[in-house]
Amino acid sequence: MASKSLARGMGTFFKDCEHPQSRWSKCPHEYKIRYRSAAGKQTEESGFATQDKAITRLTDVYNAKKAAPRNQSRADRIHKYGGMQFREYAAEWKAGQRDLGAASVRHLDSLLEHHLFPAFQSRRMNTFDHKVVDGFIQTMERNGVGLATQSNAYDKLKAILLDAHRLGIFDQNPLGGIKPPQYDPTRAVIPSVPQLREIRAADDDAFRLIADLMSGCGMRNGEAAAVNINNIVADDVYRISEQVNQTTRDYARLKHRKAGEYRDVPLPARIKDTIEWYAEKHGTVDGYLLRHPKDPSKAFPYYGLANRWRRIKTTRHVDIPEGMVIYSFRHFFASNCLTSGIPITDVAEWMGHRSLDITFKIYRHLMPPSLSALGETSCFGGLA
Repeated sequence: MASKSLARGMGTFFKDCEHPQSRWSKCPHEYKIRYRSAAGKQTEESGFATQDKAITRLTDVYNAKKAAPRNQSRADRIHKYGGMQFREYAAEWKAGQRDLGAASVRHLDSLLEHHLFPAFQSRRMNTFDHKVVDGFIQTMERNGVGLATQSNAYDKLKAILLDAHRLGIFDQNPLGGIKPPQYDPTRAVIPSVPQLREIRAADDDAFRLIADLMSGCGMRNGEAAAVNINNIVADDVYRISEQVNQTTRDYARLKHRKAGEYRDVPLPARIKDTIEWYAEKHGTVDGYLLRHPKDPSKAFPYYGLANRWRRIKTTRHVDIPEGMVIYSFRHFFASNCLTSGIPITDVAEWMGHRSLDITFKIYRHLMPPSLSALGETSCFGGLA
């Protein structure tokens, strides 16, 4: 295991794997960080897909320690927060999650109200330990809670307790030794090239455009709905900077990103051609290609794509395999990248996954034994 130190007091980031530091940017293992909390305790965190994200987290922790009132002792913090009930502490923690979008806030509220508060709302924060957390997981298992929900509920509890741990409330990490819920997403149903060619041409021009953006650039549904010709920043690069939010039905920041943040993705020639073809045929509004069919002043409605998909399945003019969904176009992008040897770290970044672990869980069966650079045969061709 190698590690790299930053400025004095900031801590270190490292990878707990066999690869040398020179290979960290290419190997699929996550970054970890180690630092001293405000209470002086050595703390480790994991789950960082890139070096930049690990450094950003260390910087945030360092700045928070510097900004903390110097006259607030550890005893003061323990007295204030240790006896606080979980519901009250969680409310303060939630208020600090200012980067969450509307859909993420709704999801968080649901997990709190239906799972975390019923189990812990009146519990004092200083009474949490690994047995309490493990008991919570076992209770969800006994109650038949789905593995995806178990995993999400545990992740939120983990975030709240780690926040309290950084304040020095616990002498020992209350998550130490815990085996989290083992959620393994169902293997994605991915269309073949001939299937995708037929499906993308089975409905109107808007459907074809979205299918190409998702399968060729790895966009999410809402990101494709917000496609803007001005976001072609190079002949082979598209900048994804916003999405159509399902709740507000308007343009919003990207999932897992702060306002103003973006991610640049490869723009294959055929996808660039599709964008320019659609713009020339249908025109644009402030650069946006897709708008509400009855009111061009509004964004493309999220249900528009679902309606088109339902129509294609109902007519049965093309063969759609069992289990295939609209999101399968995005799976097609990931599949082509990984089977062509593109490093999973690049694929995770292009798809906007919050953690490399998400990419690995969904697509690990597609990874070749050796991840080498993409050769002359591009994974983005063959659909024109």
